[in-house]
Amino acid sequence: MMRSFLLLVFVLAATALQAAGNVMAQEAQPVFATKAKQAYLIEAATGTVLLAVNENQSFPAASLAKLMTMEVVFDALKSGAISPETLYPVSEYAWRTGGAPSGTTTMFAALKSQVPVADLMRGVIIQNANDACIILAEGIARSEGEFAARMTAKAKDIGLARSTFGNATGLPYAESWTTARDLVELSRHLYRNYPEYYPLYAQPDFAWNKIFQRNKNPLLSLNMGVDGLGAGFAEGTGYALAASVARDNSRLFLALGGLATDKERTDEARRILEWGLSSFETRVVFKAGEVIGQASIYGGVESKVDLVTREPVDIFAPKSNPERLSGRIVYNWPLRAPVARGREIATLRISSGDRVIREIPLEAAASVEVGGLRAQASDALMELLFFWL
Repeated sequence: MMRSFLLLVFVLAATALQAAGNVMAQEAQPVFATKAKQAYLIEAATGTVLLAVNENQSFPAASLAKLMTMEVVFDALKSGAISPETLYPVSEYAWRTGGAPSGTTTMFAALKSQVPVADLMRGVIIQNANDACIILAEGIARSEGEFAARMTAKAKDIGLARSTFGNATGLPYAESWTTARDLVELSRHLYRNYPEYYPLYAQPDFAWNKIFQRNKNPLLSLNMGVDGLGAGFAEGTGYALAASVARDNSRLFLALGGLATDKERTDEARRILEWGLSSFETRVVFKAGEVIGQASIYGGVESKVDLVTREPVDIFAPKSNPERLSGRIVYNWPLRAPVARGREIATLRISSGDRVIREIPLEAAASVEVGGLRAQASDALMELLFFWL
């Protein structure tokens, strides 16, 4: 039974205790040493956190801002606002700032020509092209500044709490900031929501204007199953990347920041991904609908309610020392009647040592109606006694 490796500790917790638990998870010492100043690695199917080092520490997005640029483009395609055949003109601003005269990565779109969205997407994703980013931004939102505002708003909509964007390219004349956690969540979002476009990140090369260029992602040539996403560099903070790898029915998402050289970035990413793929395995902890614990109900016809999960609870656990895994049920106390069956009222936090690796919502297995005056008075007295103590 897998239950033998999971010690469940059931805890009544107020909101302040929940916040303290999150801080403890972020500050815990990593189980894997890395040269990266920021790092975040998760397994896709379960959301299990395998590595977290300063994952909420901000650093310049640089070219990784293009991941958010493409999210806005993909969303416009999905909504029908634009199509792959939509033509956008190459303005002089786009040509000078991100095209041939700029000396930056470019797809060499010709001044005053018109380029289909499908080709501009390939320019951004495969060639890391700054001119393609600006052409898309101007075409969709009239100006790059307005498009950048959309990027930041969309980032907040999908839960990237610490990311802001000043332009569509990540070029340093307008600041863009992100974190390792946000980059992983963005990468995972792109994979989940745009399966028709995500394979572009693994396309090995692209030619435009009779100029052939290979994919700028340094990990694609390693033949280890990497199929995305991109890399960046900023003066003063170093080399960064966002990556996804799939092998043996497992998919990992990784973000790194603060590496000293592009070689160190590639070597460190390969080392971390290989560790993640070889050192963990999927384990089922609870079946769907299985009772995991109970929560106390105040003022109800019943004093407790069973807690269950809607889906099976599985984690991507270390193959060695599984006894270190533990679990805690957390909810806001007091939990008052009435409580409807199926209502999410608690969270199961699974930890490896002091590090929270997965959080799963828990539902009430049954409805609990409001009790009589005697039950309400008794529970009110207990609540007063608890706070007095």
